[in-house]
Amino acid sequence: MTFVLGLTGSIGMGKSATADLFRSLGVPVHDADAIVHRLYRGRAAPLIEKAFPGTVAEGAVDRAKLGAAVLNDPARMKELEAIVHPLVREEEESFLERVSALSPVAVLDIPLLFETGGERRCDATLVVTAPSHVQRARVLARPGMTAEKFSAILARQMPDASKRARSHFLVDTSRGFASAEAQVRSILACLAGRPGRRHRF
Repeated sequence: MTFVLGLTGSIGMGKSATADLFRSLGVPVHDADAIVHRLYRGRAAPLIEKAFPGTVAEGAVDRAKLGAAVLNDPARMKELEAIVHPLVREEEESFLERVSALSPVAVLDIPLLFETGGERRCDATLVVTAPSHVQRARVLARPGMTAEKFSAILARQMPDASKRARSHFLVDTSRGFASAEAQVRSILACLAGRPGRRHRF
């Protein structure tokens, strides 16, 4: 049975780059963010428009408008998550069914893994981390990012220290690409031959 590794990390920690390292080493990765983007252009759009009028244009969710509607409103954010999370979960289950006979390890790349209880669907978890000053510099260098937006995003995410305390593995991305790749290879070597749980859902 495929061993399911949950991959997460706060904004700016290098989670996406780490997921790409797993892909480059032949490990199938389910990208929850990419699935959300696809759903926002497809079957989630009419559901979101009904709950948040004016946030969909030409059949696709306008992420800026939707973000403005929910970012500082926890109740509205929960309403959005109640629409989106079950759809993402369906896609995740289909992914695991597809890869179960193809790969000994699969990665679930989930930004809010611990915040949403997603770790319960994994056999182990990995947190991508970096020092806070590195994180801040990376995030504030992004187009359109402000200190206020950064603070609002961090407020939704479990603190990095708490994630690290709950994880089985860490990848520190502050030491460069070669170091991160070596850490990923080491994790895969550690998981080699370990069976996953048979009753996950």
